[in-house]
Amino acid sequence: MKKITKAVFPVAGMGSRFLPATKVSPKEMMPIVDKPLIQYAVEEAVAAGITDMVFITGRNKRSIEDHFDKAYELEAELEMRGKDELLRLVREVTPSNINCIYIRQVEPLGLGHAVLCAKPVVQDEPFAVLLADDLIDDGTPIIKQMTDVFQQNQCSILGVQNVPRENTRQYGIVSSVTLTDNLEQVNGIVEKPNPEDAPTTLAVVGRYILTPRIFHYLEKVQVGAGGEIQLTDGIAALMHEEKMLAYRFTGTRYDCGSKLGYLEAMVAFGLKHPEVREEFSAFLRDLKLPVKSK
Repeated sequence: MKKITKAVFPVAGMGSRFLPATKVSPKEMMPIVDKPLIQYAVEEAVAAGITDMVFITGRNKRSIEDHFDKAYELEAELEMRGKDELLRLVREVTPSNINCIYIRQVEPLGLGHAVLCAKPVVQDEPFAVLLADDLIDDGTPIIKQMTDVFQQNQCSILGVQNVPRENTRQYGIVSSVTLTDNLEQVNGIVEKPNPEDAPTTLAVVGRYILTPRIFHYLEKVQVGAGGEIQLTDGIAALMHEEKMLAYRFTGTRYDCGSKLGYLEAMVAFGLKHPEVREEFSAFLRDLKLPVKSK
């Protein structure tokens, strides 16, 4: 029985939807209250027992490496000033039992290529892929839910949820056969279909467990939509060789790759944050929305 110990974080994208904020700062470092998106994703992987964090980076992503590095000067300053709680928060960013590995994606050739870049580190092990843009809030982290399913089935698993049909062109869409309330046997997948062409509304949303055989197919995938190597194409090919499941996860997903999703996440997490939730809740309750002009 193989266990998931490696997680891949594709973080080389430009973040063009958040320009100019992402001109020099990665979108993955944008905070939700007081933690960057990438930290939420890493914490999710840590909660699933994963110890090797593989970041596929690009230009202007150095701040991600710095964030998970030890900050000697900052820690010394906080310790000298007796800021014990802040010191604890800084030190907990990178637990002592995890390894952070950084691989540069030299060309922006898409998600499939980013995952392929992880092959020298992942080698012949099954692994997780987490997209930090998709922030998912639940008592049990989604990757922990999916690794538990993997332990029972030992095959690739896609995290999925239903989306409005008009939004299917934003996702990889699967067709499947229901096995249980939250588990599907995948028999087809298509990248970003038009609503009228989508076989279902079941979308893959930023969480994957993949077997190492995916690398064989990603190496053979031809450049597809947007001039990129699509992970969906590799998954479609792998599906014909190996069993593949889709897992309907529990929890609330915030699409932080969009401005609206990011703002929704900020409000939801602000209302739960122990330091600000009461005052923030009062602010929202008393907020007077602008009157729309006729």
